Amino acid sequence: MSSRIYRVWDPLVRVFHWSLVIAFAANALFTDPESNLHEWVGYAVVALIGLRILWGLFGSRYARFTSFLPSAKGAMDQLSDIATGRKRTHLGHTPLGALMIYNLLLTILAIGATGYMMTTNAWWGIEWVEELHEVLVTWAEISIVAHVGAVIWESLRTGVNLPRAMVSGVKTVPEGVKVDP
Repeated sequence: MSSRIYRVWDPLVRVFHWSLVIAFAANALFTDPESNLHEWVGYAVVALIGLRILWGLFGSRYARFTSFLPSAKGAMDQLSDIATGRKRTHLGHTPLGALMIYNLLLTILAIGATGYMMTTNAWWGIEWVEELHEVLVTWAEISIVAHVGAVIWESLRTGVNLPRAMVSGVKTVPEGVKVDP
């Protein structure tokens, strides 16, 4: 069976994605939350997201937020595809993927904001700030597990290897799978 090849993810999107994976995992799993390293990795994560926001405004076609605006109709269409077994892929982010991306970007920015607040005299030692920080980290971790599960599911369901595409920048779509630009 032949396949169609599409260049989708530019180098900045791919480097951002994997840098964020590494930095978030390092801070969530390996650094001491009381250490300076944890704080500096947190600043790096926020800087990465700031760069991604700029690239989402001015970057390449599939990196731009305008190419994956979330919509209830798009999400429902994708859920319908899943429920009925229709094989359709999106060259950029899927509608459900778009919702996850916005969720993760906003959640991680809020983690950064609450983390920063805990380093200031005004907010240091305020219990709700630390509790909110921890709740947001837990929400991000749940979201990441759901994201990875959905990527695996969609890869198996459509035959498009999404993790490989986020490494190579190229989506290989099998014949018979409808492509939405």
